[in-house]
Amino acid sequence: MTLFRVDTEHPIIIPSGKIHLDGILHIPIDASGIVLFAHGSGSSRFSTRNQYVARILNEAKLATLLFDLLTPEEEKIDTQTREFRFDIELLASRLVDATIWCTKQLVTHELTIGYFGASTGGGAALVAAAKESKIVEAVVSRGGRPDLACDSLQQVKAPTLLIVGSNDEPVIAMNQTALSKMHCIKKLEIVPGATHLFEEPGTLDKVAYLAKTWFAKYLTL
Repeated sequence: MTLFRVDTEHPIIIPSGKIHLDGILHIPIDASGIVLFAHGSGSSRFSTRNQYVARILNEAKLATLLFDLLTPEEEKIDTQTREFRFDIELLASRLVDATIWCTKQLVTHELTIGYFGASTGGGAALVAAAKESKIVEAVVSRGGRPDLACDSLQQVKAPTLLIVGSNDEPVIAMNQTALSKMHCIKKLEIVPGATHLFEEPGTLDKVAYLAKTWFAKYLTL
């Protein structure tokens, strides 16, 4: 167990089997919960979109953990072969390892745990939430691929918010189908004028607001 100073950004290392994953931890003063970010393919803990959402969550007194799902070596291989980006079980196992790290290292902070997944990370977040159903209290997916969670969808117990851009039509259909298979508290929000990456003005702000509202409701002790 490590005592982390609040309101300070901490670089951390998360053990996962034989490898280690780099992360960035931020715990605001009086934080009530922590959100673990699972990014999409080709991204990392330095994702500008996820970091923006994380700052909004920090302002709402929610801690955040952004971390790399792949090692630098795996990332190089994936860039060439794409063999890791759709390995949802592997990505979910890394998220589970990060969750276990939080339960051990942040025990004194008494933080409830939620997941924020983007793209393929959305699928990984739902698989991990199904595996850790007694720990994970809320899930938000941005432009996610919940269809990749397959049979795990029915095992998710955490309240789940799926956010998709209105111009991301194939992913809307995937999210609608996934939502119909889930038995937890669930909701689909479609952001007007947004494409898959939410690059249009104001669309990421909407995502951050929706995520903040969802986590504030379900991660508050």
